[in-house]
Amino acid sequence: QVQLVESGGGLVQTGGSLRLSCVVSGRAFSSYTMAWFRQAPGKDREFVAVITWDGVTWNGDTTEYKDSVKGRFTISRDNAKNTVYLQMNSLKPEDTAVYYCAASSIRPSVYDTPAVYQSWGQGTQVTVSS
Repeated sequence: QVQLVESGGGLVQTGGSLRLSCVVSGRAFSSYTMAWFRQAPGKDREFVAVITWDGVTWNGDTTEYKDSVKGRFTISRDNAKNTVYLQMNSLKPEDTAVYYCAASSIRPSVYDTPAVYQSWGQGTQVTVSS
């Protein structure tokens, strides 16, 4: 089983930056697809970013982003540290949400729905003030 531990959330002003971290324990390379989701008050959990790689042969990464964060957010991973990151720049108040790290043992054809992910972190709060 894969366990995810998130950190890096906090309170920032509009235009500021944060970097979220998700440390993966267990069999990290079994999670070929890693994603970030977020959930704001009164809204459904929504897709933010995803990164996929071949955990056995290491052939590189493929990333996709929600349109509203593209160009501002960057998802990446450090294989040696078993950690996935979400670098968030130019933050806006509408980015305020609880951010969740998620893992899937497959490369889903549809990656932007929570249902395809088997493991989740506890969430970390990101608040962007006006």
